Amino acid sequence: MNIRELKLFRHLVGSLHFARTSQACNITPSGLTRAMQRLESELGHQLFYRDKRSVSLTPAGLIFKEYAEEAIQRWNELQSALSGDQALRGELSLYCSVTAILSILPDIFSRFRRAFPEVSLHLQTGDAAKALFKLQNREADISVAALPDNPPEAIDFMKIVETPLIFIAPADHTATVAYHGTEIDWRRTPVIVAERGLSRDRIFRWFANIGVVPNIYSQVAGNEAIIAMVGMGCGVGVIPELVLEQSVLKDQVQTLEVTPHLKPFTVGFCTTARNRRNPVVSAFLETAKSEYSWRTPVEHR
Repeated sequence: MNIRELKLFRHLVGSLHFARTSQACNITPSGLTRAMQRLESELGHQLFYRDKRSVSLTPAGLIFKEYAEEAIQRWNELQSALSGDQALRGELSLYCSVTAILSILPDIFSRFRRAFPEVSLHLQTGDAAKALFKLQNREADISVAALPDNPPEAIDFMKIVETPLIFIAPADHTATVAYHGTEIDWRRTPVIVAERGLSRDRIFRWFANIGVVPNIYSQVAGNEAIIAMVGMGCGVGVIPELVLEQSVLKDQVQTLEVTPHLKPFTVGFCTTARNRRNPVVSAFLETAKSEYSWRTPVEHR
């Protein structure tokens, strides 16, 4: 099969959006549609369900996704072997939040590009809570994620930084935070929580441990949305301190000193044992290790 069409298919699997993939891969929407139709014709099976509102993989598409990943990886290895030199070639897809781009990745990316200029880097951004899903669904080779309390056995984790999980309130929180004496009255204070992810799990466990049913005002996707709603006076939220440090909205909120403290986030690079056999993935992780080893201990699981 045409390797170009396999790469288009892989990108479309990640985006599930024909317009985004056509723009990112420098192909017209009609050209992308024809390429996918050629693949379906060769296979004799439909790969995508598509209507005016959504795109999703068919059962055949899920199976073919495994084949496409293997074929692209083998192609990259073949190209490297046939090149006759020792230069590392191939592609690397990485998923992370905007915070990671600003705080964790710049120095690593710069160092990696200088060392391996023949490797193409593909960066996807989104909600940090989706990082492990993107990895397990093979939509990324590496994800920047917080280490779960019960990490999957198949995930290889390399620690980069530890950041406290903090409570934030509006800069002027007198009308938002309710008090009982000198203590926050959590039964009356509205709380903004994440729709999914580790911070949500830990805040609900924290409330359970103090015997309080929280007054949930809203459930939102992403830490920036929590900061925005807190800044507008909607309630109190919980976010990683690292996110607040990089936020353009940080002046609209303030940190609350709350005890007992929440368990901090351990943030790092995640990949699968299978991906670690990919020399491009291994090279990136070794670059990250050498860049951060002088700042914080690096460990593998």
